[in-house]
Amino acid sequence: MSDLLSHPLWQADSLGSALPDDEFGVSVSLPLWRHVIGYEEGDQDIVSKFRSGYPRFCCPPAVSQLFAAAEKDLASAGERCLVFPRLLHAERCIEFIARDGFTGRAASWHEGLGVAIFPADAYVKARRFWRFCGEIVSTRQACDALGTRTTTVTEAEGLAANQTIRERLATHSGQQPGDVFLFPSGMAANFAVHRMLTTILPGRKTVQLDFPYVDVLKLQQMFGNGAHFLPMIEEQEYTALDSLLKSEPLAGIFCEAPSNPMLRCVDLERLLAIRASSQPGVPIVIDDTISTVAHADALKVADVVTTSLTKSFSGAGDVLAGSVILNRASPHHAAFSAFLTQHADHILWRGDAVALEQNSRYFAQRAETMSRNALALADFLRGHPRVEKVWHAREQGGRGYEFIRREGGGYGCLFSFLLKDAANTSPRFYDHLRVCKGPSLGTNFTLVSPYTLLAHYDELDWAESCGVPRHLIRVSAGLEDSADLIARFEEALAK
Repeated sequence: MSDLLSHPLWQADSLGSALPDDEFGVSVSLPLWRHVIGYEEGDQDIVSKFRSGYPRFCCPPAVSQLFAAAEKDLASAGERCLVFPRLLHAERCIEFIARDGFTGRAASWHEGLGVAIFPADAYVKARRFWRFCGEIVSTRQACDALGTRTTTVTEAEGLAANQTIRERLATHSGQQPGDVFLFPSGMAANFAVHRMLTTILPGRKTVQLDFPYVDVLKLQQMFGNGAHFLPMIEEQEYTALDSLLKSEPLAGIFCEAPSNPMLRCVDLERLLAIRASSQPGVPIVIDDTISTVAHADALKVADVVTTSLTKSFSGAGDVLAGSVILNRASPHHAAFSAFLTQHADHILWRGDAVALEQNSRYFAQRAETMSRNALALADFLRGHPRVEKVWHAREQGGRGYEFIRREGGGYGCLFSFLLKDAANTSPRFYDHLRVCKGPSLGTNFTLVSPYTLLAHYDELDWAESCGVPRHLIRVSAGLEDSADLIARFEEALAK
């Protein structure tokens, strides 16, 4: 496997390679601007070269092979299968496709894996569950089930690694290990929280504040009773939120600190005041994936914190995982803890648990370096004559982020920027930039993407109406030397 810090996969011939370049890499190389467009438009000349893909969107080869093996064992003519970590995940998939009138069944298979079996016509609907709910089988687990790369990790070692991860997160967050719940992806963590809120507080909608990571909003819109969305780009939206809380009981308030990809943060102190005066009982859920628990204490505000551990906590980019941390001071703590204990599958598969535990041993030190590099790059670009605007949490996070930023804490690995004459200049800059390019963030190596095109290709006008430019470029800074990184960006800007 190549060292992506010093030898990034950035040229055309890396198209479709996993990032990092092994079978467990969770990102995929999209080195040219036209590759991004081709991927979004389903161009087979481009998609056929993929040897990996972000697992919720594009099944890695081993996972696709596992689906085929399940179909051979369990499916009848005209049926397809998806394989999940546990039977209960497959059962939820069957419930989801039943909303559209499809009849399927769930079965237990090979060492506790769950299989959803359904008519071929329901495949697209079932894959939507796979994407938006995130309860997916990992590449490691698929390889083990297929016998192509059998793990040597024992059940006892897996359980010990799960516990160590909980203890590590509890130490950073100031909670107890029993308040930390682990999931097979960050989206699975969000799905569990949404199910929890809409079960305990039935018949209520949620509200999403600020422009979030795309699937978090879509999850709320697709499940439960739907969601209100307030982009929070206008001052009067705080008044609108206050009016909403006074007029309608809600299941929860969701936001990110800071948001992806605009690095904004709701004025969290003001949010607490609005909640206290308008609807004191409504839970607040904050996703701290960008800031990380190393830099910010989201539990100063939140009843629940969700995190994609796939990102900075892991860093290596070779394992998918998520977490939910409950605030012991929350009045909802007992009910939330009971629900997650009883109704959520909160343990990582043993091979993934050991990989994540090893990856996260120096999490805090890596998070500090990544934050420092992101700030240095953002400052350089802000002063460059070819750059129109830079979004970074030091500026865009405002009072909200500063309210939860730890003493001495940074701002996370992420920032975004827009070039002048972006429609014409962005492709050339992107193609010549000597860093890895593809989806995901928080990797130890710098990772860049034209985020809006990747995440919102079918709704670009809507994204722009929320203040997110279609030619926005998002940067996740890694552990490289900051001067070297700046030189690479300066070189691409000169092309």
